[in-house]
Amino acid sequence: MIINGDFEIISWDEETYSNVGERAKMTRASVSQSFEGDFEGDGQVEYLMAYSDDTTARFVGQQWISGHVGERTGSVVLQISGTFDGETAQATWTVVDGTGTEDFRGVTGQGGFTAPLGDRAAYTFDLTFPDAGSSDAAAE
Repeated sequence: MIINGDFEIISWDEETYSNVGERAKMTRASVSQSFEGDFEGDGQVEYLMAYSDDTTARFVGQQWISGHVGERTGSVVLQISGTFDGETAQATWTVVDGTGTEDFRGVTGQGGFTAPLGDRAAYTFDLTFPDAGSSDAAAE
């Protein structure tokens, strides 16, 4: 099942924990989000980021999302890996096996997001629910 939508950043709390060059640094960010579109719900993510002297960055994270896709309700944890080119963040997500609850129990999949500077981003997921058999081409 392919799902798409947007999320809004509700809060972003980022702190430097190591300076490693003139402008290079390592940071940790706690972020809250609100999702709209085919998946509606909330998210909480913890990012670890490494900024280069040119202020581009690479980041990894673990994200918990909770909400609904169609009539399916539940939560799941996503593993994130991405880059920031100074203007836009892009990342891929993978569902962490065994973390789904309620109707998301056993869900698998991957996706990602594109986030230009600001508080909104576009997301996409390709999810397979255990009772759905094969991937569908559209959200329910």
